Amino acid sequence: MLRVATIIDETEAEGPGRRLALWVQGCTIQCPGCCNPEMFRPDRGTVMTADELGARLDRMHGQIEGISVLGGEPFEQPAGVLALVHAARQRGLTVMVYSGYTLAELRARPEPEVGELLAAIDLLVDGRYDRNHPEPPPPLGRRWIGSTNQTVHYLSAAYTPDDPQMHTANTVEVHWQDGKLLINGWPAGAAALAKLTRRS
Repeated sequence: MLRVATIIDETEAEGPGRRLALWVQGCTIQCPGCCNPEMFRPDRGTVMTADELGARLDRMHGQIEGISVLGGEPFEQPAGVLALVHAARQRGLTVMVYSGYTLAELRARPEPEVGELLAAIDLLVDGRYDRNHPEPPPPLGRRWIGSTNQTVHYLSAAYTPDDPQMHTANTVEVHWQDGKLLINGWPAGAAALAKLTRRS
């Protein structure tokens, strides 16, 4: 079971290639200036089973190369995220995860699901978001990073730091889904666009 805040079935703004992006609900880190404060509370969102998540991936068969898991905080639901990642792996998809915890903190966690999850991830973006040190957009900064203290860890051979798509411009996307306007992508750009939509 996984408590989910939002899913976007197809995006190019949350990792390499076309990906299904899933935001988990609940985060106790609660970084100041987080672009998703509505995802802090663990009692919101929708509870989804492994079968439901697998069916969602099946609907996107042939259209995506991987999944990206964001939040909220994915490692506060390690068992549920692990079930999603196993489902993705069974379908030949790559896995990217964003966490406010550092890799060292995660490796020190005692839960076996955390170790299994790290072993199944291709790309991990780690570290708390620091609003006082936002990551500049490429070419000066790195793609898909919120603040300068965060790191991209290449945990498998699926992607490499010299992959050209790791250095192209950040993007912001606007989706109309289930009667809601969803804005995702580069945090600074998405936040600015969200402010404009709230005013209009």
